[in-house]
Amino acid sequence: MLRVRQKFGKYRILGRIASGPLATVYKAADTIHKTRVALKVPKSDDNITHEDFLHEVHIATRLDHPNILSVLDANYIGDKFVIAMELGSESLADRIERRTSTERSLDLADQALAALAHAHEKKIIHCDIKPENFILFPGNRLKMADFGFAKVSLRTLKASGSGTIDYISPEQAMGRPKFQSDVFSIALVLYRLFSGKLPEWPYKWPMIGHERLRARFGPEISNMLRKGTELDPADRYRNAIEMYAAFRRIRRIAEKRQGKTSKRKTTTSKNGAAWRKLQWREFQKQFKKELGTDQECRRCNGPVAECMQACPWCGVDHPTPRSETKMPAVCPRCERGVKTDWHYCAWCFGKGFEVETTRRFPDKRYSSKCANHKCREPLMPFMRYCPWCKVKIKKPWKIAGSKDKCPSCKWGIVSEFWKFCAWCSSPVKH
Repeated sequence: MLRVRQKFGKYRILGRIASGPLATVYKAADTIHKTRVALKVPKSDDNITHEDFLHEVHIATRLDHPNILSVLDANYIGDKFVIAMELGSESLADRIERRTSTERSLDLADQALAALAHAHEKKIIHCDIKPENFILFPGNRLKMADFGFAKVSLRTLKASGSGTIDYISPEQAMGRPKFQSDVFSIALVLYRLFSGKLPEWPYKWPMIGHERLRARFGPEISNMLRKGTELDPADRYRNAIEMYAAFRRIRRIAEKRQGKTSKRKTTTSKNGAAWRKLQWREFQKQFKKELGTDQECRRCNGPVAECMQACPWCGVDHPTPRSETKMPAVCPRCERGVKTDWHYCAWCFGKGFEVETTRRFPDKRYSSKCANHKCREPLMPFMRYCPWCKVKIKKPWKIAGSKDKCPSCKWGIVSEFWKFCAWCSSPVKH
């Protein structure tokens, strides 16, 4: 297990993104090119060989498509074969947990199918289609990743039942993956994207969430996904190329239907949306500089700061996960920004960091000092813990320009605008 801030070849580890059966993926900084990347590092297991990762690189380099994750570099660092890839903002699994418009859902489905269709054109079966293996980038660009289990289709194909059990087809579970196996898996991914529900075996229609699926997208999308999840591979689309072509035809019908519905809703929702934007704009004029609310909530898109524990507009916990930070590193526990000379995370009660340097870096954001008489190191506003001694900050932080304070945690709030306390998520009484 690599540690935060550890130097690893030319890379500086910034945090862990995910851990799978074969490898762990880290967020890292390329100290030479001054960019951030995702590093895939194999686990220490006698059953995992370098050839397994060479196979993934060879597969990925055969695929050149805007919706397929690119391999930036592959090399040995010490005794480990490491793959450096593009770094996205979150996975489709993360995005599915939040509300998604019909238009956005269709666009994400289009990109996912386009990527898989390209792989099938190159005679490559992915074998591990799941939301976690689709990565989102700025501009809602979706890219398919992780070809660790991928197989090249030959006249005879032998494989183990590799894959993720929630999305695996019956024949792949028996060790006989086909192009139709990927069709089955992507159909389940899209079913969850469209309905918010993941069906379970034995996949008898109508499945859980079917009413919502049909109401939002119409019978055409429902029928397409039903065909994609047939238990007999012969009854499904032959490959993702055929399924993608069917989807493109159906999407035009669904978009026309949605266009008619949205026109009726525009009048009623327009005033509410306009008021929210006006409210956010006024809030930013008064408090953005004080609070540093230069990011957007992952649920409601309202202005939030990285130090906030909850969104003051909708109350969701941790409103800015994996967000871009102005700090040089991130905490692997809460994924908020930290400075390289800190010993602990100032936002969560996590473990200490590997100390990189004894040098102290000044920062204009420091505005007070730790109350611990043995420490007395500088603090930034709204820190929960001292980054030098880990002592919890007991004195409530105030917000300049507002005399309001939360009845629960006693920290400063802006009751004129907020619906929830940004520090403890308690409802704000007006």
